[in-house]
Amino acid sequence: MNKFKEIFGKDYFRNTGGKKYNFFVFFILSPKMKQLYWIRRAQTARFKLFNIISRILSNRYMYKTGNEISWKTKIGYGLYLGHIGPRYINSKAIIGNNVNINQNVTIGQLNRGKKIGTPTISDNVWIGAGSVIVGDILIGKNVMIAPNSFVNFDVPDDSIVVGYRCSVVQNTHATEGYINNLNT
Repeated sequence: MNKFKEIFGKDYFRNTGGKKYNFFVFFILSPKMKQLYWIRRAQTARFKLFNIISRILSNRYMYKTGNEISWKTKIGYGLYLGHIGPRYINSKAIIGNNVNINQNVTIGQLNRGKKIGTPTISDNVWIGAGSVIVGDILIGKNVMIAPNSFVNFDVPDDSIVVGYRCSVVQNTHATEGYINNLNT
């Protein structure tokens, strides 16, 4: 199967629940899906000219939606961009499969200190509105980051991160009911 169709198909399924009859209406009305479409096209394009066109259109929708997500960012399948609103994801960040990112989220770079670098986010992670994740840290699998949390440390698998000073609570069902339409 074509790599683009496989990856974007999983993104589309996460965002719509797989309603095929609604594809064109959803695609026409949803700027964030258009942006994701052109990001995936730029990441998988085989021909240089099509890659350049895809990057240009990806950047166009970046400015239109306020979602600063570079086509260079390593993003796994099934990305879900919840709600309308800006997001900033550093181009060097790594994002796993089936990740939900809500509005006003920053996944950024730390430029000084012990954790210089960008985050790596594992599979099945839910990131709440207004959260900030910075530094060379690892967010484990099945993690829920509550809204308005500031995370600059490693988070173990199966956890809930709460608050500005970040309390970590172990919970094996951390994202149950929050990660919709999972891809396997």
